[in-house]
Order: sequence, then C-alpha cells, then structure tokens
Amino acid sequence: MPQDHYPVLLALGLAIALGVVILSLSKFVSRRLGGRVDLTPYESGMPLLDRSHKRISVLFFLIAIDFVVFDVEAAFLYPWALVLREGGWPLFWAMMVFIGLLLVGLAYIWKKGGLDLRPARPKRSLGS
Repeated sequence: MPQDHYPVLLALGLAIALGVVILSLSKFVSRRLGGRVDLTPYESGMPLLDRSHKRISVLFFLIAIDFVVFDVEAAFLYPWALVLREGGWPLFWAMMVFIGLLLVGLAYIWKKGGLDLRPARPKRSLGS
C-alpha cells in the first residue's frame, strides 16, 4: 500500500524543490533597483490615474467568492461525467444532490442580494 503513494510524494517533493530553486535563483540573480517609480502602485500595467486610494465595495469581493465556489463546482462536473457510466445511478443521484445543494446556495445568495452590485439606497424614515 505505501508503494502506491511514492509517485504522489515524488511529484510533491519535485514541486516543492522547484519552487525553492526558482525563488532562490530570483533572489540571487535579480538586480536590486529601488526608487520612487518602482514602488508606485499600478493596476493592469497602467499607472493610476489619480493619487486617491479608493475603497472597493465588499460586495465585489463577495461576488468574487461566489464565482470561485461555482467555478470549483464546474471543475467537479468534468471528472464526474467521465466516470458516470461506471458509477451508474448512485453516482448520478449523488451528483444531483450536490448540484441541488449548490442551487439552494445560489438561491440564498440571490435572495440576500449578494449578486447585486448597485449601491444600497438609504432607508427613508417614516417621518419624511
């Protein structure tokens, strides 16, 4: 049984060793240039248009997290489709339960307004 794990351990060891080698080489080979231009922030390769530090809405990050969750779900569908014939109906219904749970999560996010990027309108008081 432990012999079955040797290829995985070898691949993991090689990945860690390659990461250490690449990071070490970049530290020793790179030039140390510093200055005002190197330390200025940029976005998508373009310099910032103004110097203000604008806040990004938390809703943007919530939608990004939702995207990652549902993207991972799509990654599970491909291997499931490949082995569906061997797994038969139990595997089919297991995936339907999984997709059903994700749809319940999507409905919850939608109902709570997690997919809406519009700024929230201020609540009006009863006296006005």
